[in-house]
Amino acid sequence: MATAIEQNISPGIKARWPVTILSNRCLIEGESRNITANGILARCKKPLDENGTYRIVITLPKRRYIAVTGKVTWSNLDGIDPNGTFSDMAFYFVELPEEDRSLLKQAVSAQLA
Repeated sequence: MATAIEQNISPGIKARWPVTILSNRCLIEGESRNITANGILARCKKPLDENGTYRIVITLPKRRYIAVTGKVTWSNLDGIDPNGTFSDMAFYFVELPEEDRSLLKQAVSAQLA
């Protein structure tokens, strides 16, 4: 888990990377909107419970995948679009294996360059 200082200085990027969230034995497809080494803002097709914890698979560039556990810290309940797609949910990573954290940091750094 990141320290408070790391959370404040971790660079983030606007990126549209595919995400799949595992919820009650079903898969919810979505797309990232903003991502850092500590969390992700994702747009998903179904709303999730605030404060709920979920497994998330993020597809990085070059067909790399990482699996994280994220906790919903914020959701835009008013943001459902006319097509029924749930707008945005912010997740804080509560579990991210070091190898996956390294891949994520590399992907974010490559987008910043």
